[in-house]
Amino acid sequence: MRLGDLHYHLPPDRIARWPAPERTAARLLSLDRQSGDVADAGTVSSLVERVRPGDVWVLNDTRVRRARLVTHKLTGGRVELLILSVRGNEAEALYGASKPLRPGAQLRLCSADGAPRAHLEVVANLGNGHVALRFSEDAEALIAEVGEIPLPPYLDRPADAADTDRYQTVYARELGAVAAPTAGLHFTPELMAAMEARGARFATITLHVGPGTFRPIRTERVEDHEMHAEPVVIPEATARLVNEATRVVAVGTTAVRALEAAGGDSGRVRAWSGPTDLFITPGYSFRAVDALLTNFHLPGSSLIALVGAFAGLDAVLGAYREAVDRGYRFYSYGDAMWIS
Repeated sequence: MRLGDLHYHLPPDRIARWPAPERTAARLLSLDRQSGDVADAGTVSSLVERVRPGDVWVLNDTRVRRARLVTHKLTGGRVELLILSVRGNEAEALYGASKPLRPGAQLRLCSADGAPRAHLEVVANLGNGHVALRFSEDAEALIAEVGEIPLPPYLDRPADAADTDRYQTVYARELGAVAAPTAGLHFTPELMAAMEARGARFATITLHVGPGTFRPIRTERVEDHEMHAEPVVIPEATARLVNEATRVVAVGTTAVRALEAAGGDSGRVRAWSGPTDLFITPGYSFRAVDALLTNFHLPGSSLIALVGAFAGLDAVLGAYREAVDRGYRFYSYGDAMWIS
């Protein structure tokens, strides 16, 4: 498959730079996997009507870290960091700077009022804009204190106080993501309670969203793209519920990847913890997931490839064209798509 096969035209005004006034007010487009039929399905609140007895809806409970740090070299040069992982006073990060960061380089971290707060040392340059860092004190506490919510670049605005809540699912528990599992942003406790009253059961996995999810494909042949591994946890209770379900609904592409990475040839999901670099492209045989709730994704991304594998690439791109024509809002804060 060629990279151009994953592209579609999106007018800039279709990018949702702000969330809907209410989480469940996002619009919902439905796509039938068998017929390819596309239909307006109201808003996300109508998911209640799509619940079937025996459903298990699988949620990614990762929590977004305040992973964007603005630091400065001692010479004054600005260095923006995206913290990927933390252990004690050490961390790994992607960085943006005019020149490569070399081992031993010192970075100054300031508080919100501009006063020096801490310093960081580059321990190693790992290549491809990736560095290992040592903080002068506990890294996680510093990040929580002075870090910013890492909104995607296409929103083209700084994070504000509202993003602290809205760029986080209501069921987020396990800290470690650099981007939200965006299909889950539409859920509220009230919606989930109404779905449970109709017979839905909810189960959680954890996949800490990292560069593997959001980095664009840059190889001309899609299958040559290498996914960055991301940590996954499938609890025993989730594996049991999924294996007993009459229908498994993945809430978001990260839930799909976690479940499929944990599924054996029999289709049974095992309790499991470890990294996955699973890259799902058209032609993949799904073993664990029966239906999918997802947002609209960037052209040329691994997420388009996954959704195209699940529902048929031609059908998905056709649905995207319909969504553009019907005024749907795209990307992280945009509307949603139901595929069954």
